[in-house]
Amino acid sequence: MPPSSSRILIVEDDSIITHLLATMLQKKGYSVAGVVTNGEEAVIKSAELDPDLIIMDVGLAGKMDGLEAAHYIFQLFHYPILFVTGCTDEDKISRAKFSQPYGVIFKPFTPIEIATNVELAIYNHSQRPKSQSQYPAGEPGKIKEMLDAVILTDKRGRIIYFNPTALWYVDLPAKDIYLKHWREVMMFINDKTDEQLKDPVAECANHMTGVVHDANTAIVTTTSKRRKVRINVRPLLDNRGQFLAVMVSLREKTPKPGMPQ
Repeated sequence: MPPSSSRILIVEDDSIITHLLATMLQKKGYSVAGVVTNGEEAVIKSAELDPDLIIMDVGLAGKMDGLEAAHYIFQLFHYPILFVTGCTDEDKISRAKFSQPYGVIFKPFTPIEIATNVELAIYNHSQRPKSQSQYPAGEPGKIKEMLDAVILTDKRGRIIYFNPTALWYVDLPAKDIYLKHWREVMMFINDKTDEQLKDPVAECANHMTGVVHDANTAIVTTTSKRRKVRINVRPLLDNRGQFLAVMVSLREKTPKPGMPQ
C-alpha cells in the first residue's frame, strides 16, 4: 500500500474521468489533494496544494492545455507529472517531453494501469536528486509565504502564476487574473509625474535582462488603488537554458521616519 501521505492532484475537465481516477486512487490508499479542470488554474493550485504527483489530462479545455500547464508546473516547481489522454496525435504528444513526465496513460485505462504508473511515478521522483537550482523562481512553499508580491508571466506578458500577496497588491480575485496580460490588471507609473513606465516585462522577455525600478515608482490597480513600490523584473530559464517565464517582484515602500508621505 502507498504511504498515507501520498497526495495526488487531478487535472481533468471530464467529470466522469475525474470520478474514475479518484475512485481508483482512493481504493489504493492515495488521497486526492484536489481537482482542477483547466491548465491555467493548475499552475497556481499545484504550488498551493503541494501534491506528491499530478495526473494531468493532455487535452484540457480553456486557455492553456495540459501540455503547456505541465511544462510550467515541472520547470517552475518540479512536481512530477503523469499524463492521461485520449489523443493519438504523435506530434502533440511529443511536446510532453518538455515537462519530463513519468508516463503517458491512454484512455480508456484500467485500475492496474493507474495504480502501477502512480506508484512508479511517486517512487522514481523520490529518487531524483534535489537541489535549489531546480526552482528558478524559488521553492513554491516559500514563494507562497513571501510578503513580496510575486507574479510570473509568459513571454507575451500573460500572467501564469501569482502568490497570495500579489492578489492583495492587484486587488482582484484570482479568477480575474488567470492568463490576463499583466497590464489588464495593473499599471506601473512614475509616482512624481504619473507617467506610465515603459513595459518592463516586455523589455525583460525581449532582451533577457533584469529590470529594476526603485525610485519614484508606483503600482495602480484597475480599482484605482495606488502604492509606492520597488519593482524587480528578471527572466527565468528552464533546465535547457531556454526562456521559461518573467518574474515580477513587488515590494511596498514605506517612507523613512521624518520623510513626507
